[in-house]
Amino acid sequence: MQLRTALFFISLWISMAAQAQTCEQPELIIAGVTLAGNEVTKEQVMQQELTFAPGDTVEAGELEQLLEQNRKRIFNLRLFHFVNYSYTCDQGFVQVQYEVQERFYLYPVLIFDFADRNFNAWLERKDWSRIDYGASLVRRNFRGRNEDVRVRVQRGFNKRLEFSYRVPYISRRHNLGAEFSIADYRSRTISYTNRSNRQYFFEQEEGLPIKRTGLSAALIHRQSVQRQEGLRLSYLQESISDSVVHLNPEYYRKGRHERQSLRMELYKAVNLRNNFAYPLSGSYFEAGVAQSLFLKGTGTPFTTLRAKYVNYSKLSDKYAYMLGAEGQLRLASRYAFADNTALGFRSLVRGYELFVVGGQHYGLFKQSLTRDLLHIKSIKLNFIRNPKFNNIPLSVYLNAFTDAGYVVDNVYQDRNPLTNRLLLGGGLGLHLVTFYDIVLRLEYTVNREGGKGLYFSTGFPF
Repeated sequence: MQLRTALFFISLWISMAAQAQTCEQPELIIAGVTLAGNEVTKEQVMQQELTFAPGDTVEAGELEQLLEQNRKRIFNLRLFHFVNYSYTCDQGFVQVQYEVQERFYLYPVLIFDFADRNFNAWLERKDWSRIDYGASLVRRNFRGRNEDVRVRVQRGFNKRLEFSYRVPYISRRHNLGAEFSIADYRSRTISYTNRSNRQYFFEQEEGLPIKRTGLSAALIHRQSVQRQEGLRLSYLQESISDSVVHLNPEYYRKGRHERQSLRMELYKAVNLRNNFAYPLSGSYFEAGVAQSLFLKGTGTPFTTLRAKYVNYSKLSDKYAYMLGAEGQLRLASRYAFADNTALGFRSLVRGYELFVVGGQHYGLFKQSLTRDLLHIKSIKLNFIRNPKFNNIPLSVYLNAFTDAGYVVDNVYQDRNPLTNRLLLGGGLGLHLVTFYDIVLRLEYTVNREGGKGLYFSTGFPF
């Protein structure tokens, strides 16, 4: 028995030594790439993200880095819970395998949401009539080709019907994709003006104060999941009631009740983050220019320029640092109130969640230091048999942050003291990250005006 055991370990040592000697050759040749676990996803979707192919030559010291970079590219398709790789070497030839665990791609999403800009703005009013409800049917990875189909039926305070379809490749030869969407929005209330940087709402007893219908189509040049640029064309038809015009004749300017517009936008995005849901290293760049034209003389055309850059640095195994900025310039001879949006919606200075700071131009700066508190690759739920749901990853981070922003408003600045003023906010937050790209944030913030608060948010802050 001892002799057999000794022979086994000697054989194993010789095999490992031979393999290590083969892999230590200066140059290696990729013999082949196999994919496993992709029951729904077409192989070409994953192969499109790889930066190497069979027959390529790679330096031995760069092999691990190359395979890991490509693992991240496949993972950031957001189609899989996990992506792992393995390889074998044989006389300078490398056989690579990527193994994935697919997500669940068809699921209804029940809508129970607040009609305000965010949960914190709703909590200030605590008006249970301002609730939206309904359902969204989402089909991710449609036909196994990373296509998205979404249908949204929303009732309640705000009524919304939406349909969208995204195709990453309509021509793989030219790396061209497309997006199409149609939406109809109707609300029982409208924010018709801002005073003291607070929204003032009007709720109409009969009829609807605002209606909006839009169509959009985009042509996207997609080099990879990390790099793309596109051209988007949109048509928007909007109308408001007589009561809204009476309250604010400048909502669409000059007492107009309706307007029709065409918008053309050219944009580019370079997403080199290690993880798209909650990045800790890498960088992100986005820039765009858009021109809005109004039909039948229903508005004044304007040009919008925007840019954003964020850098994420891994300081150690436990700490990461984020530094970023974004800005917008909106150029026109005249500005309608409806177009005078800056901070308080998609972008904001934390600490000012309850305020809106309208304007034509703005700049925003954010930095944060993140401490990894808990990282569990998988929590096994034995009572659930489906592997797409019974393994839950969980990460918890402590996040210290500071934000700064400035909004330029030369039109509607009266009675809004936060415009044309440096806004400063900072605080400490607890961030929870789990499967299906869910990010939950609980943050305590303090702003320059002395305001303090505990705010709940979702999604990565920048």
